[in-house]
Amino acid sequence: MVRGKIEIKRIENVTSRQVTFSKRRKGLLKKAHELSVLCDAQVAAIVFSQKGRLYDFASSE
Repeated sequence: MVRGKIEIKRIENVTSRQVTFSKRRKGLLKKAHELSVLCDAQVAAIVFSQKGRLYDFASSE
């Protein structure tokens, strides 16, 4: 099964935009964690929501 490409543009529906943000934020932070574990690298990710809420990940010893 091949996923189709999506057009990258702003999602106009507020509810859909929030759901997409939550899913992609979770995926981004998961990938940052995987990168730090697999490559023994120090990784930091900072994400601000549209309302200004902060979400972060930092790998450290």
